[in-house]
Amino acid sequence: MAAAIALTVILALLAVFQLALVLGAPLGRFAWGGTHRVLPARLRIGSAVSIVVSAVIAVLALDRAGAIDLVPDIVSTVGMWVVFAYFVLGIPLNAMSRSRPERYTMTPVVAVLAILSLIVALS
Repeated sequence: MAAAIALTVILALLAVFQLALVLGAPLGRFAWGGTHRVLPARLRIGSAVSIVVSAVIAVLALDRAGAIDLVPDIVSTVGMWVVFAYFVLGIPLNAMSRSRPERYTMTPVVAVLAILSLIVALS
């Protein structure tokens, strides 16, 4: 349960960050390759989609941990393995970013998310 809650808290913080990007905050160097200070419209849409994806992942994690019961067990079980793979793939992608702030901030964050999602998937 603790891993699912920690995962959800980090995802909520990332959702707030993505919302700031959607609203035009000059934090683009931490996301989407770091080439824009303020994100253009197409990347703002991507950030909005990211918020939805974070919410879905949080629901899967909390369901898998037994904190809520919104989806069938097979969905949360398989879903958490997909989430784990998603975060594992995100580690090298963030590590390869041309943006130093994105590399040094998001790579460890995604690594932590991968570890937490693995713990939830194994639970």
